[in-house]
Amino acid sequence: MAPHAGTGVLPPNEKRAYVRAMFSAIARRYDLLNSLLSLGLHRRWKRYAADLAAPPRGGVAVDVCCGTGDLAFLLKERVGPTGRAMGVDFAGPMVELACNRAKGVRGLWFVQGDAETLPLPDRAVDAVTVGFGVRNLAEVERALREFLRVLRPGGRLVILEFARPRSRLFAALYDLYSFTVIPWIGRRLSHHPDAYLYLPVSIRHWPDQEEFAGLLRASGFCRVQVRDLLWGAVAVYVAERPGREGVP
Repeated sequence: MAPHAGTGVLPPNEKRAYVRAMFSAIARRYDLLNSLLSLGLHRRWKRYAADLAAPPRGGVAVDVCCGTGDLAFLLKERVGPTGRAMGVDFAGPMVELACNRAKGVRGLWFVQGDAETLPLPDRAVDAVTVGFGVRNLAEVERALREFLRVLRPGGRLVILEFARPRSRLFAALYDLYSFTVIPWIGRRLSHHPDAYLYLPVSIRHWPDQEEFAGLLRASGFCRVQVRDLLWGAVAVYVAERPGREGVP
């Protein structure tokens, strides 16, 4: 299964199955691929996202599309020994690797699940983070509403995501890197011919920063901020659940 030729668009259920299969295939080399493809910057960006999420000591935080758990571990550091952090990912092998890393860490756990149906009750967490995973979701708007549902009033959502660079020259270089270097490296290190084909397509179809900020507001979030990283190629979105129902 692969994105439809020329569009990169799949129906939600097919996209979910396709992305889950791709990430399951590359799980054991996921951290190495991330380091190489981001030139090591992804760890710095995730630390920045955890700082912006700012869950309180003793609080509860969840990282969605957690991969092997980097951002969830950072959230656990911030909530402290009495707080709880959770990672959710749609790829079983990713969750297995994260669970192995978390052995012996109290108050940190990982589960398999979809972002559109989080295994959490209403108003259960102080912070939700997503590190480079929203573009892979089957139903983005439904997932955003789910993030809002599980956040407590005043709770914060922080999303790291690729974006379209603002400079035309950098955008051209970015396309070259996305459509040639990333698939080439991904293919050879993952030993899976289609493992990184989804990435350049998903980047090309990702909305610009203002468009996605508007989607956050339309989903019910307030205090939406957008911060550019890497000359606009990466964006950080920060938003909050209103403190009272319908009141910013």
